[in-house]
Amino acid sequence: MGSPVRVLADATPATRDRYVDLLRVASLGAVVLGHWLMAAVSPDGVGNLLAVVPALQPLTWLLQVMPVFFFVGGFSHALSYRSLLRKRPEGSAESVYSAFLRARLQRLLRPTTVFVLVWGAAALAIQLLGGGGGLTGVTLRLVTQPLWFIGIYLAMVAFTPPLLRLHERYGWGAFAGLAGAAAAVDVLRFAAGVPYVEFLNFAFVWLAVHQLGFLRADGRLDAGDFGGGLRSHRPAPLAGAGPRVLALHRPALLAGAGLVSAVALVAFGPYPLSMVGMPGEKVSNMAPPTLALLCHGLWLVGAVELLRAPAARLLARPRAWRAVVAANGVAMTAFLWHLTAMLGVYGAMLALDVPLPEPATAAWWAQTPLRLAVAAVLTAALVAAFRTFERPATPSTTAPGTGSGPLAALGVTLCLLGVLGLSMVGFAGLLEGRTALLIAVPVSAPAAVAMTLCGWLLVERAGRGAVRGGEPGQRP
Repeated sequence: MGSPVRVLADATPATRDRYVDLLRVASLGAVVLGHWLMAAVSPDGVGNLLAVVPALQPLTWLLQVMPVFFFVGGFSHALSYRSLLRKRPEGSAESVYSAFLRARLQRLLRPTTVFVLVWGAAALAIQLLGGGGGLTGVTLRLVTQPLWFIGIYLAMVAFTPPLLRLHERYGWGAFAGLAGAAAAVDVLRFAAGVPYVEFLNFAFVWLAVHQLGFLRADGRLDAGDFGGGLRSHRPAPLAGAGPRVLALHRPALLAGAGLVSAVALVAFGPYPLSMVGMPGEKVSNMAPPTLALLCHGLWLVGAVELLRAPAARLLARPRAWRAVVAANGVAMTAFLWHLTAMLGVYGAMLALDVPLPEPATAAWWAQTPLRLAVAAVLTAALVAAFRTFERPATPSTTAPGTGSGPLAALGVTLCLLGVLGLSMVGFAGLLEGRTALLIAVPVSAPAAVAMTLCGWLLVERAGRGAVRGGEPGQRP
């Protein structure tokens, strides 16, 4: 009998879109590598390499790949939700929604909850013993910051049913509506000076990218129509264009339009060059997201779609596909723990009096490959310790049931608010009651953890009575 990875890879149905799994792994891997490279740690604290060397900021146009992950999420959510819909009896939309949320939250929150509880216990012990200063204090603040991504992703899960219905009715028009709303928010923000309106783009920008995943699920990112609804309204072929040119038509157009628009907005608008947040800058393309970041997402989606055919040929090889399957099984765990590993490397260097050169100096660059290698080894060790929690719970047999949609919606709302709150407040200052503002409400780390756990319990309670069984389709 072969290894679990080999068995799972060999059992892959022919209908599975393997490229989506590769994109999921590659996008999370790029985020991990970007964080490791951008960390400019010195005995005085933790900075950002892109602030030290502004000439490197164009690299964020390649390394800021979160739009790809959210795009892949839209594709997976469309397949999974529709699969559950096909099983539901008449009048049980609430149970489908509950089952859908439960399945998604299990895969996201099981490894996340373990991460939070382990770090929460460690942070409390450190501070009770009088620690928490220097790099340790910085670590306690930073390790939870990537959780913002989990919170945004939970929002996408929660909004999948209504936005999928909009997509099925209006097609590209639904995406255009979200993109137009994102543009209107930036006009109100920068031209009219309307306060707080910019935070709406946490929804409009990321949900617009998510909507592109719905379009991909229906084959609407291939050459053909940009019309509305599910019908195909294909434009007239380009004069003299062969099938290969037509196949590249739409992804190339999407990538080109997105790239040109992003460049124009950065060159002539109020948007910064960096596609990640920079310390001290007045405007960030990330927090909250801007129209420039949405255009950046368009060009990335178009670019990865252009690579679909050669990637599919690569993934047809058993060895390559087994590697993707293995990586997919631990990707979320690696993402959660990669900052722990990176800061652990720097902490060990300081504890052992290993010279820590000034960031961006020749000595610092020479040391970078070794730091990355050690961080990768530590991440692998943490993955080995916690990977079991990433595996979804064993599904029961498929059976219809009754689930509470409102209860599930309340639960997922508490989860996303709790996770977002924790990403903002961190674990530093637990004994002092440190808080951060979440939608104008002060939130402490214990309160954020409590909201997350209570929300998950509500979703579990609602989902147990809903449609049960394995959830076909792609992983989140």
